[in-house]
Amino acid sequence: MTDIHNVVIIGSGPAGLTAAIYTARANLEPLLIEGEPSSTSDQPGGQLMLTTEVENYPGFPEGVMGPDLMLNFKAQAVRFGTEVKQDKVTKLDTSQRPFRIWVGDPEAPEPTYLAHSVIVSTGARSLMLNLPKEHDLIGHGVSTCATCDGFFFRGHTIAVVGGGDSAVEEATFLTKFADSVTLIHRRGELRASKIMQDRAFANEKITMLWDSEVAEIRGDTKLEGISVRNTKTDELSDLAVSGLFVAIGHRPNTDLFKGILDLDENGYIITGPGTATNVDGVFACGDVQDHTYRQAITAAGSGCMAAIDAERWLEANLSPHA
Repeated sequence: MTDIHNVVIIGSGPAGLTAAIYTARANLEPLLIEGEPSSTSDQPGGQLMLTTEVENYPGFPEGVMGPDLMLNFKAQAVRFGTEVKQDKVTKLDTSQRPFRIWVGDPEAPEPTYLAHSVIVSTGARSLMLNLPKEHDLIGHGVSTCATCDGFFFRGHTIAVVGGGDSAVEEATFLTKFADSVTLIHRRGELRASKIMQDRAFANEKITMLWDSEVAEIRGDTKLEGISVRNTKTDELSDLAVSGLFVAIGHRPNTDLFKGILDLDENGYIITGPGTATNVDGVFACGDVQDHTYRQAITAAGSGCMAAIDAERWLEANLSPHA
């Protein structure tokens, strides 16, 4: 008979690995299913695996490489007794207890794992332009997070792609560092709220490039420029920029949980109080339920919260080592 785990953590990254550290130190012997390697942000370790230098995570005054930081998280979790599996969860059944979890074939008659409680930390992926070299140059001139990387572009010429609140907010933030910011939008007007538009139009460092889309990203080891296509005339033009920020939105990795967990209109898991979901015994942390902050440190903090919430729930509902 399959053993019943006290806690199964689905997903890794700062949230899942922090939850693993805390639940392991509480002697709950967590199982963390970290996902499978891929070129996108839902791979094991999350978006930081695609990030170069991280300078805003406390405790690293000289900065730290994103993958190195995540390897340290993982090593710490394993040190305290976390079991890590490099698999992708394909099905979660919360209709009975213990919860049933499948990896591999979701139609298999028996689940792969059983769990008294589950922590979901599958993260969110930045929507990308799907252009050649885009992923290769992330951390080398291409970014999806102004708050994370803006500091590195002091004195640079930057382009931001998008027309919603996120894009306008990122463009405005980047003017603190860049000499100029070009906001590229495929339509002739922004979708951002009026107040955000007013701020952008009033900022002399921001230039609007209407009816345009990025057609090509140039550079081998670092971004050397982009080509832009006019969506009305199909005319191509070159834009000499050393930074390109893609701000066309995020998509939480919640397809697995549709019809099981309550999601908001954008697909993020709804939590509260704390990290609790609508299913008793299931908790969520990190970018899969946070569409506001999306930082490594806030994800780690919510992973700590989910671990404590799960530990207390187990204490209140059953013997932690049943």
